[in-house]
Amino acid sequence: MAVDYTVIVLYLAGMLAMGWWGMRRARSKSDFLVAGRRLGPAMYSGTMAAIVLGGASTIGGVGLGYRYGLSGAWMVFTIGLGLLALSVFFSARIARLKVYTVSEMLDLRYGGRAGVISGLVMWAYTLMLAVTSTIAYATIFDVLFDMNRTLAIVLGGSIVVAYSTLGGMWSITLTDMVQFVVKTIGVLLLLLPIAVIRAGGFGEMKAKLPTTYFDPLGIGGETIFTYVLIYTFGMLIGQDIWQRVFTARDDRTAKWGGTVAGTYCLAYALAGAVIGTAAKVLYPDLASPDDAFATIVKHELPIGVRGLVLAAALAAVMSTSSGALIACATVANNDIWSRLRGGLGRAAEDAHDEVRGNRAFILIMGVAVIGTAVVLNNVVEALTVAYNLLVGGLLVPILGGLLWRRGTAQGALASVVVGGAAVIGLMASYGILANEPVYYGLLASLAAYVVVSLATPATDAAVLDAWRERLAGRAPEPSPEPQPVAQ
Repeated sequence: MAVDYTVIVLYLAGMLAMGWWGMRRARSKSDFLVAGRRLGPAMYSGTMAAIVLGGASTIGGVGLGYRYGLSGAWMVFTIGLGLLALSVFFSARIARLKVYTVSEMLDLRYGGRAGVISGLVMWAYTLMLAVTSTIAYATIFDVLFDMNRTLAIVLGGSIVVAYSTLGGMWSITLTDMVQFVVKTIGVLLLLLPIAVIRAGGFGEMKAKLPTTYFDPLGIGGETIFTYVLIYTFGMLIGQDIWQRVFTARDDRTAKWGGTVAGTYCLAYALAGAVIGTAAKVLYPDLASPDDAFATIVKHELPIGVRGLVLAAALAAVMSTSSGALIACATVANNDIWSRLRGGLGRAAEDAHDEVRGNRAFILIMGVAVIGTAVVLNNVVEALTVAYNLLVGGLLVPILGGLLWRRGTAQGALASVVVGGAAVIGLMASYGILANEPVYYGLLASLAAYVVVSLATPATDAAVLDAWRERLAGRAPEPSPEPQPVAQ
């Protein structure tokens, strides 16, 4: 394993070096939180694909392939569909808003009355998303070094917190580009063909497995519908995703770069399902489907290649973890803390203080994420809580604000409160993993939004005019910072 260890150590050292280099570019709030809003198509596509394809998409996607066959691709496939929908229909308008958080968008659209509550819901979502990614380090480091679970979480989490704190979004962008390349090589170009060959090819796989493994809908229609509801719609409204949209240098980059990233996700989804199907042929009696990725990597790959593929798994986890971490810290600082201390009414801080404040919040949130990950053990439950809260509480007021002129601030606030409360109550009643909480919570959120909006006065015309100007890109940017464009 010496060669594999060397590959992993070099990879981790490279991540820290990228963080240090990114620190030199983070001179303002815009640099630190959204990479100066100047990413070109290549970097934008790579980093967007990196953040949405995390440990759940890699380790979990292979596990679903092990359990269901090719239809196990549906979870990651719906993530890709969500990214495509976001890029084609909404990303250009989102990029033109020139804001930092989803709650700031809600304030612009509705007149500044839903920020703290929507910020709390988004903060809970991003925190749990970061926690689930951090827990995944335990699986990877256990395969690599037979490491204690707590130590693995602390080690992996500390590296992500370190480079994220140093350079913010610039460091995360640079590391995500490396991670995108590593997992493309490791998963798509190495693990996928090797797994199929080791399993005897597709003919042998079909001969040894039930026909349901090759049924595109074998996982079940209700499961597919739930994936669409949670992951496709979740991609449309998550702070971690929007914050990447904000990094695009223009709306064309956001639209077409995101479309490329979404298409890549579809290919990645199919690759994970095929790898899991091959693992089922090779190891039919694993205790848990989620062990399929680690098992096939550990026993079927040659020295050196094994280290690279495990680095690819680390890359997948780290990209999602760092993206969720900076999103969590951005929401905590800009949407919650600054409002609670009256920050919106004070004079703007200088650039150095803004960077320092956001850096401090990443460090604080990072410590909180690592501590929570050590205590929690069930990744699926934590991820389900995160997406249920996001979709049930924020989907309706966000899409309603973009699509329905008659929506009001009171309707948006009622939608967030009713939908969020309904999801929490129904999870307590039906169970965290049940489908009903997000179904009924979303319906309750929609009903509250429509009824309260129609029962209250329409949004002030001046607010709507300012909103349309911002959506059209005609409003001045908050703090223009002409900088060279990153390709």
